[in-house]
Amino acid sequence: MNVRRDSRLAFRSSGSEQQTARCEPRHALVRLCRFPPVNMAIRFGPFVLDSESRRLLRDAQQVRLRPKAFDLLVVLATNRPKAVPKSRLLETLWAGTFVSESNLATLVTEIRDALGDNTQAPRFIRTVHRFGYAFCGDAIEVPESAPHPTRRCCLMRDDRPIPLSTGDNILGRDEDATLWLDGPSISRFHARIHVSAAGAVLEDLGSKNGTYLGEHKVTEPMVLKDGDEIRLGLLVLTFRIPREAQSTKTRGKEC
Repeated sequence: MNVRRDSRLAFRSSGSEQQTARCEPRHALVRLCRFPPVNMAIRFGPFVLDSESRRLLRDAQQVRLRPKAFDLLVVLATNRPKAVPKSRLLETLWAGTFVSESNLATLVTEIRDALGDNTQAPRFIRTVHRFGYAFCGDAIEVPESAPHPTRRCCLMRDDRPIPLSTGDNILGRDEDATLWLDGPSISRFHARIHVSAAGAVLEDLGSKNGTYLGEHKVTEPMVLKDGDEIRLGLLVLTFRIPREAQSTKTRGKEC
């Protein structure tokens, strides 16, 4: 998205008053409205926001957004958790154009509808009264070059594969868990592995005995790689993605 390097004014109106702000060069806008690094996508909940391919995915299925709504979501997600002023958003999205704040509110409504968000109890987009908007959901940046898991990716337990499906895989000892794992150290709903075309992400679900990725306790969503060791309480599992290119000498147990 290009911001014109000229001296025209960007306007926004509030009631009967009209405020003006001089359009700034692109480098000045980026300080407050930065965009994600090249070859990076942003994952939050069941969604993946890919600014390079300009796609919003939910469980590998594209979610439709108009171009400016997509740009607004990119700006808010990239600047998370900071609140971005309305004036800055107007300058970034409508450089050199006369628009009112109602245009911005319309885009926010479109984004919330696409994400299934709620204004009263927001999961992703928060309104900062008389100031602007902020992205409030848990999110991580994942490299687009990461291996793309499919339905064949799995967890290995005692050399036995446990297949993972695209979408959310809930691990626990409750009968309603996606993957039922018995053991006294396993919580009813212990952890979640979300699988999509962009990768696989591990999250702890407030378990009593914790979830570990290698030696690191999982306190926020963490991207999984082939061969990662996952520990749920005392239970140790290995995350695997089949790779046809691996040599037979280095290839371990696969799904």
